[in-house]
Amino acid sequence: MKSAIMLVFLLVSMNSFASGLIHPLDFKGTEREKNKVIEQIKIDVKKTYSQIGMGDPFTLRMMEKEELKSFKKLTKVTNRKLLDTVIGQYCSLGMCNYNTILMMYNEQNKASKEELAW
Repeated sequence: MKSAIMLVFLLVSMNSFASGLIHPLDFKGTEREKNKVIEQIKIDVKKTYSQIGMGDPFTLRMMEKEELKSFKKLTKVTNRKLLDTVIGQYCSLGMCNYNTILMMYNEQNKASKEELAW
């Protein structure tokens, strides 16, 4: 069982690394990091939306802005363990973008505070 868990962790880590995802909670805000985040977002958005025939400038700029807005919000989250779990889950599924990660982090965080009641 431990070897299976380690294998899953390794695959998730490799996938996250391969995607070039910059972890929001490791972000310090330097100009170099800001430029790196912007470049990564531009590349990922162009790749994703061009593959589905939506690589027009309007769509790309709109989605780049949404990704950057989501990244900025993710730099302020407080539960790193939960964020790491969400990143691992969604990057392993090929859904490694800040918008999805933020949305699912918020949903997971909300669910973690709920209790089953009548």
